[in-house]
Amino acid sequence: MSKLFEKMAIIGAGSMGSNMAMLFASTGRHVSLFDISAENLKDAQSKADADPESKGRVSTYGSYGDLIASLPNGEPRLFLFSISHGKPTDTVIESLRPYLRRGDILVDAGNEWYRDTCRRYDEMKKIGVGYVGMGVSGGYQSARRGPSCSPGGDADVVESVMPLLKEIAAKDVFGGKGDGGPCVARIGPDGAGHHVKMTHNGIEHAMMSVIGEVFELMGTCQGDDYDQCGHLFRQWAAEGDLKQNFLLEIAADVCLHKEPHSATHTLSRIQDKVVQDADDTEGTGPWTVIESARRHVSAPSIASAQYLRVASADRAQRLRVAQLMHIPPPHRQEKGLTSEDLRLATYGAFLASYVQGLNLILKASTDEQWGVRLSECIRIWRAGCIIRSTAIADLLQAPLANAESNLSDPLKNVLHLPVVANELTRCYPAMKRAVACAVEWDARAPVLAASLEYVKYVAGEKLPMAIHEGMMDYFGSHNYDVWEDGPGEVKKGKHHTEWKSTQDV
Repeated sequence: MSKLFEKMAIIGAGSMGSNMAMLFASTGRHVSLFDISAENLKDAQSKADADPESKGRVSTYGSYGDLIASLPNGEPRLFLFSISHGKPTDTVIESLRPYLRRGDILVDAGNEWYRDTCRRYDEMKKIGVGYVGMGVSGGYQSARRGPSCSPGGDADVVESVMPLLKEIAAKDVFGGKGDGGPCVARIGPDGAGHHVKMTHNGIEHAMMSVIGEVFELMGTCQGDDYDQCGHLFRQWAAEGDLKQNFLLEIAADVCLHKEPHSATHTLSRIQDKVVQDADDTEGTGPWTVIESARRHVSAPSIASAQYLRVASADRAQRLRVAQLMHIPPPHRQEKGLTSEDLRLATYGAFLASYVQGLNLILKASTDEQWGVRLSECIRIWRAGCIIRSTAIADLLQAPLANAESNLSDPLKNVLHLPVVANELTRCYPAMKRAVACAVEWDARAPVLAASLEYVKYVAGEKLPMAIHEGMMDYFGSHNYDVWEDGPGEVKKGKHHTEWKSTQDV
């Protein structure tokens, strides 16, 4: 155990905070745990006392004064937040502010809008307090056994807590081409770490939607039962392009799980709705879509997943619309798609989602001068996180590192890597077949379709946009370029046409 921060504070004793308290305590540290909910504190204390690795090293407090009194005097103190984004975090900081002193460090380990992280970073810097916005991925189970961590903040502040973070972070034990080290790295300054975690979640949502869409094609349309779907997902995750893909591994577990003392599959009882965006408890999906639009980065797979989640949330409203529109449900079909078609379509859509997210991080890093290394993002996503996928990481990490070392020709688009372009080209026919069957069978496949269209238009030498340009010039005098002007730049064109006399308008 590093001698630094032998005693530390965690604020927030929900499922993530309480598990992180036990995780830090398992390194030999003493953790002071605070929450405004007495019930949360009681549950957290019971869990910590029942855990041999943390027993006796987690103490709970219901007031800030008692929390502060439990921490050492005369040395910098470490406070880690595991609380909801937005106003709750600001409220905690204001409550802590009278107790803070120069040299203290606040680590926000929640899912937070990175602009708020930048604001808080600036506010704390003025009073000499270090502020680290740290993405923590992997859910409550990884919070206990080791998450993937993406801290952002001043280099000296992050480095001062890095020995501790390396102790608790997930270790890459999945082989492949990883280095086997801890899945944590300083991402960049102020809000860079939370931006990377936000985008990670956008990729995650797209990948989960792809699995759902493929599940409908396999099950509802082609008649595979829960066990067959689960075993196929497990087979895909065991080898090849989707080797050690966490989401496929857990999708297999969900498909195969049965109710206690019953032959009923638990999945058959679960309603078809995701509410975490609609009830505003989860912000990262919407933020990723907003950020992609604001940064002018095409991310249709991520956006389509977000809109599917939103449409699913209010099931009662959806049922009322269904009664009015009478859209045919997915049809039962003879086997029209092979398992290889479905596997490659899944892989292609996963890879497209990764590319979109990485391009968004790349653009934000360039705009904000963060210096984020995409190869490091891939490295820390090798274990402990939801989008862990060893084969995809093996595909991407080394080419990204090589591109980042070429300072004379900085990488502007992950699709410029030949290995990525080649893989999406290989998946394209299977993606076409999957989407064509989904259309014919009335299956819902928005992310598969968006991923296919993305591959088509990002590789399009000529897109159906010339008439778009002409119409914009017609009503807005926006100008346009002509073919002789060269490949085209991201700036206003040189030419204008008076399409119709003003006397005729």
